[in-house]
Amino acid sequence: MITVVGTGTGAPAGLREVGKAALVVGGRRHLDAVDVPEGAERVVLGPLAPALDTVATYVAQERPVVVLASGDPGFFGIVRALAERFGPQRLDVRPGVSSVAVAFARAGLPWDDAVVVSAHGRDPRTAVNVCRAHPKVAVLTGPGAGPAELGAALRGERRVLVVASGLGAAGESVERVTPEEAAGRDWGSTVSVVLCLDEERALGPVRTVAGLGARPAGWALPEAEFAHRDSMITKFEVRALALARLGPRPGDLVWDVGAGSGSVAVECARLGAAAVAVERDADGVERVRANAAAHGVGVRVVHGRAPGALDGLGDDPDAVFVGGGGRELPAVVGACARRARRTVVVAMAALDRVPAARAALTDAGLTCDGVLLQSSRLAPLPGDVTRLAATNPVFLLWGVRPPAHSEGVSE
Repeated sequence: MITVVGTGTGAPAGLREVGKAALVVGGRRHLDAVDVPEGAERVVLGPLAPALDTVATYVAQERPVVVLASGDPGFFGIVRALAERFGPQRLDVRPGVSSVAVAFARAGLPWDDAVVVSAHGRDPRTAVNVCRAHPKVAVLTGPGAGPAELGAALRGERRVLVVASGLGAAGESVERVTPEEAAGRDWGSTVSVVLCLDEERALGPVRTVAGLGARPAGWALPEAEFAHRDSMITKFEVRALALARLGPRPGDLVWDVGAGSGSVAVECARLGAAAVAVERDADGVERVRANAAAHGVGVRVVHGRAPGALDGLGDDPDAVFVGGGGRELPAVVGACARRARRTVVVAMAALDRVPAARAALTDAGLTCDGVLLQSSRLAPLPGDVTRLAATNPVFLLWGVRPPAHSEGVSE
């Protein structure tokens, strides 16, 4: 058997097993905290593959192995790699208290409704976008993805960072800082976990399913679900296909450019993505904010005219929806297409705009496709009869970045 011992925030559980081990594997601080038996081999964890090869040698000889890990080793920990290599039946896992549980305990908050994301050895943009989209997030940090990097990426967001360092050790520290304060400090190498909180929404409703909130029962909501001006809103038939092509998901960043009512941004946020709505009219900005609040999601709203307003948006988006029209449309589509990591979707009512929008997508290296959407809705007539009422036709183009050039999102 391979005994996997989680150290938690106190003394390691399973010290008896350590005393019987022929091989003890762990981080240097874990190894220094236990008495390794005389004659037992110590392996300091660095690159995982050589350590697993050493474990395999001892397993083949049926000699006892102990692996030391932080907290709960089955939660973003080494249990996965060990189970994949040796099979779950060979593992005797003795979990400690996870750093996430301890951090939320120190903050005095429940965490059954928290989203946990690992930035350790992964692209930190996924963690950043989850923090933008959700009110209560725990980020497992790593080199290049610590409090300073998270703070720099979250500047201007309405968030508080709770930085938990050295949990359970003599020098334990738990500090609440703004993203701007976090960005300006050197946090060293003892950070265990960072909580990212929207304090106004940190105490959510009672939950029956932990983690990410319940997925929407449906999308492409009726126009009546949004405040809008003079029917200036992306119709639900168009929105349904646009969402299918945008593919919003947790960890994504989506822009809704020329947002109008913000219906696309709100629906992307309901599906778990971080959403930014760009709107030029002041009354439209307030309408987007009201619609986001009505649906209980966070949408960052930028008051400005594209394409100029896009320069200040920071991180490149995974997907972009462009609505509206006007002479600036080709320039707006081109600016979005050059920055989009995955796809750009464009909705237009005017046939004359289609060639230029298509050229803007293809000139940016995207593969373009599209449809003309024409639908007729059931409408009542006097005498308890029904007619078909035609909606205005809309052209929907989408450009997709070829796989060879797209950047994968860390899982």
